Amino acid sequence: MRLSIALLLCVLVIMPYAEARFRPFRWDVKEESDLYHKRIFTINGETPGPTIQGQQGDAVEVKVTNSLVKENLAIQWHGIRQRGPWCLCSISPGQTFTYSFILDRPGTHLYYSHYSMQKVAGLYGWIRVSPPYGVAEPFAYDYEQSVILNDWYNKSSNDQAFYWDVDPESLQIQGKGKFDSSKSATPSSDTMACNATIPAYLNWTIVPGKTNRLRVSSVAIRYALSFQIEGHNLTVVEADGYFVEPFVVQNLFIYPGETYSVLIKADQDPSRNYWITSNIVGWNAAAIAPPGLNVLNYHPNHSNHVPPTDPPTGPIWNDVAPQLAQSIAIKARRGYVRTPPPKADRMIVLLITRNKIDGYFHWSVNYVSLTLPRTPYPIALNENLHHVFDQSPPPDHLPGYADSNDYRVVDKTNATSSDLIYRLKFNTTVDIILQNANTMTANNSETIPWHLHGHDFWVLGYGSGRFNVANDPKKYNLANPIMKSTVAVHPYGWTALRFVANKPGM
Repeated sequence: MRLSIALLLCVLVIMPYAEARFRPFRWDVKEESDLYHKRIFTINGETPGPTIQGQQGDAVEVKVTNSLVKENLAIQWHGIRQRGPWCLCSISPGQTFTYSFILDRPGTHLYYSHYSMQKVAGLYGWIRVSPPYGVAEPFAYDYEQSVILNDWYNKSSNDQAFYWDVDPESLQIQGKGKFDSSKSATPSSDTMACNATIPAYLNWTIVPGKTNRLRVSSVAIRYALSFQIEGHNLTVVEADGYFVEPFVVQNLFIYPGETYSVLIKADQDPSRNYWITSNIVGWNAAAIAPPGLNVLNYHPNHSNHVPPTDPPTGPIWNDVAPQLAQSIAIKARRGYVRTPPPKADRMIVLLITRNKIDGYFHWSVNYVSLTLPRTPYPIALNENLHHVFDQSPPPDHLPGYADSNDYRVVDKTNATSSDLIYRLKFNTTVDIILQNANTMTANNSETIPWHLHGHDFWVLGYGSGRFNVANDPKKYNLANPIMKSTVAVHPYGWTALRFVANKPGM
């Protein structure tokens, strides 16, 4: 069955937008440098870039001028549906391109560069969408704030090729952080200077007794992070733009590409300030980078008052149980459940391993690492260029999958490269099983975030050990599963996703 690329004309049925507005933006993307001579990419001179804020149904137009000297540019609107199946070329230096889309769903979303390593160099920002006038969200708050978490690398991507085990010099909260400048290749004379030409701390002021909504997102290039506010509970109410049944955590675990909204009650001793921290989980953070630090400032205390306590150390870095518990706790909020199809037409099981190709480590799926063909897939498919890539269908299940042992280093240390693709029938329901396993290091399995490009999906379940094709689907949550755009696969475990293949294209 051949996947055809055709124009799908459909009516976006949401609700009438009598108050919808046109919201134009004009962005100029430039290359600058920080105190340590790293190339950073800014939008209108800012990193993070400007926030796109509007209401459900608003029409957004973003004119992006690429003022970079040598690099192309492309923007990914993470969580915002792009109506149409087309693929776009990147913006060449000196050129301007206009992105147009509808803010079709309220919630917290991201945008970031989808070209080269520009995202890790500062090219990202927020998209915040409110419900239409007269429509209330299912939770109340007095004030709100947004923070983006990221890992920061002092060397520019063209000075240091990125490889999986590269370590960041700093963790940042809303573009601010600290690090040991003596480790920099070109250290600043100011040993207290931070790595983005901005002060080390972001002081967030709150009013005692008030409830605050905090939108939190991660654009980290690699690491899973925990986020904590000293002495305060975090009530999770939104994940990836979908409302969830509220639940309380002390540490919010967040993976690259995820967004959350949490409610914080300012109910602690108002005579002092409190630490806001981010820590790496899944790796021994003490050997990698200092924690991200900011200050929660209780009004009317002075914002420069450092908390009298040591910053919280965060959760134990290799304790998977609380991370898995948070994933399982995320359920669609009552009244906002989007029920998935009751059964799938097809199941694809993907075993995630880390193998070697030509002596170098590569992440692999079913022992195959993707190699892109020289002619892009959409062109090859549309023009029936069968010689461009391997036309063989990849298997839905890895041969011998049920008998392999995920808790030891695999015997098959080498992977192969391939440009095979999965072809899906239009409008069919597909289950994707993401299966984690041991890496090439004994007794080691890493938390891995996954994003299904172009689709949101239902998260039907998580489990430990090897996924049982016959029995584990009986345990799926079909009553109130959350929809997400990014999901974690925990060490030595599996995650089950379901989506409808209703967007022709790649």
